[in-house]
Formats: sequence, structure tokens, C-alpha cells
Amino acid sequence: MRVVSLVPSLTEAIAVSLPGVLVGATDWCSHPPGLDVTRVGGTKNPKLEPILALAPDLVIANEEENREPDLTALREAGAEVLVTEIRDVPQAFRELTRVLDACGAPSRPRWLDEAERVWSELPEPEGRRSAVVPIWRRPWMVLGRDTFAGDVLSRLGVDNAYAAHAERYPRATVEELRAVAPDLVVLPDEPYRFTADDGPEAFPGLPCALVGGRHLTWYGPSLAEAPRVLSEALRAAHR
Repeated sequence: MRVVSLVPSLTEAIAVSLPGVLVGATDWCSHPPGLDVTRVGGTKNPKLEPILALAPDLVIANEEENREPDLTALREAGAEVLVTEIRDVPQAFRELTRVLDACGAPSRPRWLDEAERVWSELPEPEGRRSAVVPIWRRPWMVLGRDTFAGDVLSRLGVDNAYAAHAERYPRATVEELRAVAPDLVVLPDEPYRFTADDGPEAFPGLPCALVGGRHLTWYGPSLAEAPRVLSEALRAAHR
């Protein structure tokens, strides 16, 4: 089996579970560290000729991360493309199982069982807080409705203030974000790399949680440690 992955988190899942199966991945596929495969461009601008030159048995994609015209072009060139859709944690486990099965996994990997156990045994949050979750600035964009990251936070007791917005990733001015009067601002380090010096200063007086995008937005081996790591970051914002 020869697989090309156009989704960073699924790249990690495949590489960890099925060593040697992955032959191509995007430039953004940073895990596992030291991954030695052919790089085929970005998630939004994959290089179709290098992908096809790898003669993959399967190309793994995602309906949100990848563009339909690119996937259509791959199919028209004869490639088989598996497209995932992941909007919440339970769906992530179902789709991870489907991807690994399609890639030839002989059994369910241990990390996937562990991740599902951790999330199924997650205790009820002691309290709930509202948050805005910027994912970009210049212009400011935030998590809106129906997102995997929003579901992750909800299960940890954090309610996305824009969860009922008509758009999944709405734009808003920083004044509008502050006017929502959230209890918390959650600032991931991807796709925009928010840091202690770039982001919190826009929300004076509000607790800001700096979190790893891999734990907030990736669906793969990081799911097993995501509840603990994210909970620690959320608690640290209120110290």
C-alpha cells in the first residue's frame, strides 16, 4: 500500500500506525518528527504531478483542509481519494478508524484505543466558561459554528461564544470580540501563531490561554494527551 496524505493530523496517525505506508505528505505535515517522505506542497495548493508520480494507491484528504478542485483533479487523473469530515470528537474516532482501515491497518492501534478511552472517561467540567477563540488576526477570525476545536473545548467546559454564528470561521473586529465579554480568550499557535507577545495585548483585562494547535485542532495520536494538556493551559490562564 502506498498512501499520500494531504492532512497533517492524519499524516501523523498513518505514519505512527503503519510505518512505511506513507510515501507523500504536505509541507505542513510536521509530525511525527523526522518524517521522511516526499513533500507535495501545501494543504490548499498541493502539487498534483508529484502526487501522481508517487503512484499512490490512496490519497487521504479532508473536506475542510483541502480544496475540492484539487481533489477532483486527482480523481480525474486516476487517483483514489478518501475524503474525511470531522466536526466533533466522536466523528474523529470514526473517521480515524475508517482511514486506518483503508490504509491497510491489520488491527486498531493502541494509541487510538487510549485516546477514545481518555475522552470517554472525561469527567464533567466543574463549571463552564465562555470564550472567543481567534484563529487569525489581520483580519481577526474566530471559531464559529460546528467545528472540531469548538467541540473539544466544550467537552472541557469552555463554551465558544460564536458557536451559534452562521459561519464556521467568521471575521470580527477586535472591538466586537471584546464586546462579547467572554470569560476567556483561547489563543492557539496555528494556523496563526499566537504567542505571549502577539495576541493577549489585544484583550486587556481578559485571561488568555495560549494553547497548542496540535492539541486543539488535530485528530490523531495527540488526542490521547489533549484533554490533560489543554486543561492545564486553560487553568493557567486564570492563575
